[in-house]
Amino acid sequence: MQTRKLALLAAPLLLAALGSCQKKAAQEQQTEAAQTPAKGAERGHAGEKMPATSILNADDDPATLADAKGKPVLVNLWASWCAPCVKELPTLDALSKRPGAPRVIAVSEDIGDRTSVEAFLDHHGIKDLEAWRDPKMALSASLGAQVMPTSVYYDASGREVWRYTGDLDWTSAEAAKLLSEGAQTARR
Repeated sequence: MQTRKLALLAAPLLLAALGSCQKKAAQEQQTEAAQTPAKGAERGHAGEKMPATSILNADDDPATLADAKGKPVLVNLWASWCAPCVKELPTLDALSKRPGAPRVIAVSEDIGDRTSVEAFLDHHGIKDLEAWRDPKMALSASLGAQVMPTSVYYDASGREVWRYTGDLDWTSAEAAKLLSEGAQTARR
């Protein structure tokens, strides 16, 4: 009888503790979700200059993104271990071939050397992308990029128009609409 009374008294306490754990887990999930950037375009950095971070250009020479300004440029941060990055690379390659397209620079965030990056791109049929490297992830850090892929679109003067978090089909109507914003900025 005593054991039964204890069990009846302990049950509400056990249920309350379990509910508290579930509530804490839900709060942690909400906090984590709030800290992860949502997929899509974001314009909170519009007007900011290209970072002066030194990375390696297509010739494997030290360079900054400012070396690429003069026409609109789409900078894509990617890595070989990132499945969404690999999925979107062919669409970036196709975009780079289109007349009137912005300059497309694909910046590998892998630590591998030039030959490993080139071999990876070749294996995936990527032939025309301008491949830069950031083996120290300095550019992604200076941009505050938390998710790959992240693409940042700059106007011809080197000012950010928007950034896109997550993968996108860069040959799609959505991409064309976003890329037209750079042309509008240049006319202002």
